[in-house]
Amino acid sequence: MYFEAFKNMLRSRRFWVWGLCGAAIYAVPAAIRIATGNVILPVLSWAATPWIGMYVPANLVEKILVNAFFPGGAGAVAGEIFYSNAKSEALIGREKYLARLSGALLAVTVWSLIQLLGGLLDVAGSWGGNLFEYPSVFPLNYLLASLSIFTPTILGFLKNKIASAFGGGSGGSAGSVRLISKKAVNSRLLDVKLWRR
Repeated sequence: MYFEAFKNMLRSRRFWVWGLCGAAIYAVPAAIRIATGNVILPVLSWAATPWIGMYVPANLVEKILVNAFFPGGAGAVAGEIFYSNAKSEALIGREKYLARLSGALLAVTVWSLIQLLGGLLDVAGSWGGNLFEYPSVFPLNYLLASLSIFTPTILGFLKNKIASAFGGGSGGSAGSVRLISKKAVNSRLLDVKLWRR
């Protein structure tokens, strides 16, 4: 039963979209950090926080934004898809959020083990420090992962609001929302062109 649920999870488009997009969102700040040689990203330097012991890093704002998608958000979606496949029905309410929580915590555990291994290998970043996170930051990662179970809900809410703002309703499939939104955008662009004449 669980093996079939796992195979179905791997076949899910939503699983791969969240996993790959989340990893890309995680990789962008890391690539910028390596390229600039600075731990604090230039864009987020205005929101830099001081190090609090070794538990809260100076790039806290970036960490909150990124961890909402990976590993926490991607793990939450994976957990929801897995348990939904195991039960052969869509999860709702508390059950859905517990499935998301278990997926997020499992994903952050795997990611923390990768970070720990990289830290033990002592891979140096371009700024002179270790490329991987200190183990003292791992509890913060678990806290952020437990909060990231709400990311899919928030993004779904925003998607519906944006779609309804462009003339689409909150009902219908994702494909129809995309078509309605394109149609609404094109008609508004046409209105603007006609108004400028």
